[in-house]
Amino acid sequence: MSTTKFILGLFEDPDEMMDGIHKLQQSSVPIYDVYTPMPIHGIEAKLGVKDSRLGYAAFMFGCTGGTVAFSMLYYMMVADWSHNIGGKPHFAIPDFVPITFEWTVLFTAFGMVATFLFATHLFPGRTPRVMDLRATNDRFIIAIDAKGNTPHEDITKILKEAGAVEIKHNDRKYVSYE
Repeated sequence: MSTTKFILGLFEDPDEMMDGIHKLQQSSVPIYDVYTPMPIHGIEAKLGVKDSRLGYAAFMFGCTGGTVAFSMLYYMMVADWSHNIGGKPHFAIPDFVPITFEWTVLFTAFGMVATFLFATHLFPGRTPRVMDLRATNDRFIIAIDAKGNTPHEDITKILKEAGAVEIKHNDRKYVSYE
């Protein structure tokens, strides 16, 4: 039994990498992930990445913030400590719009930071992990899960035909900076 967990195809050119993705998909080889030093237009569609659901989370955090602010204002100004200030009503909604807006933005911002850190596992103090350090510098990397049904020799052949300059068989899940 092989200890290889990932097969990495390293490319120098993004067009060759996109060609490699196409050839791997034609051969029904599942791609684990792709690492690039710069954004590449259209790669999400080619890999079948779904749209993010962070917008829904932001909306929910905003609704929560607005509801909490409005509820606090109602409780403080009407139920708990109502004052007659110049004959104005206790609960004048236009007066509370700025505070409600600010709380909505505050809850959304803090909630989105927490959601992003949770979703990406980028907690403070955690050592970043990458497949190969050159992915942040000058290489385009296709990571293939080696536990699939396709033989490793076939994957290596497909990657070489696509123009990979180097093919690595990782026996660890990640290569750490340390």
